[in-house]
Amino acid sequence: MKKILVIGGSRYFGKHLVTLERDAGNEVTVLNRGSAVPPRGVGHVIADREDEAGLRTALGERTFDVVFDQVCYTPGQAETARRVFAGRTGRYVMTSTMEVHDPAPPTPEARAYAEGKRRAEAVLGAEPAFGHVAVRAAHVLGGGRAEFTGRLAHYVERSGAGIPVAVHEAPYPTSFIHHHEIARFLHWAGQRDFTGPVNAASHGELDVLGLSGAVGEQVGRAPLLRTVAAGSEASPFSFDRAYAMDNGRAAALGFRFGRLADWLPEAIGESAAESAAALRA
Repeated sequence: MKKILVIGGSRYFGKHLVTLERDAGNEVTVLNRGSAVPPRGVGHVIADREDEAGLRTALGERTFDVVFDQVCYTPGQAETARRVFAGRTGRYVMTSTMEVHDPAPPTPEARAYAEGKRRAEAVLGAEPAFGHVAVRAAHVLGGGRAEFTGRLAHYVERSGAGIPVAVHEAPYPTSFIHHHEIARFLHWAGQRDFTGPVNAASHGELDVLGLSGAVGEQVGRAPLLRTVAAGSEASPFSFDRAYAMDNGRAAALGFRFGRLADWLPEAIGESAAESAAALRA
């Protein structure tokens, strides 16, 4: 049995990770600001991760075999974590993002998010106080209402209503991963001893035209598309630049990824069912 801490873990695939660790027989604790109560059999520490003194007080003398950080977005948060968890854990798994590979994020918010993740990775990886892994997750899909970003629902709702989606003229393919698969990957990464950045993506890439077509098949209505110029902001997952990910390192280390083509129809179906239920309500 290992002692596991999950920072965040209150929604979406973070919740799956918490239950995976608990069901594996580990002693699991969730740390958050009290916004959500963890599931049965899971400990709870309430603290603001940016309040270093308060975080140390809340943790007390606790130590952990693995810390999973689901909500590290800035180098400042990473610096605090590095100081607080030095000597408290031997392994620190940060959930990062494929956006660190994006060469030209289209909005100030997207640029700040990608740069924050890049710099947080650098802080935790420089002269590490513990074994550090940065899991660069592909675009996460699936789960219907649980997919809180609404990006897949954007396509389902617009296709169902006959509203065009904005796409680039020659969109590049991108990478995806199912919400259960990324939780399994994080759990797996916590059990290994490798360090450094690692990409996590299902096998297979897809561009926005293919995604729109797959949604259209599920909702029974051909998608309507509106083309926008290169450099313009478009619908989620339409990219005028290339940064799909290679999952080769993770696969070589032993993780068996699923295929995007195998799980995408079900994920779209979940989103379509949620959309239909919302219209009936």
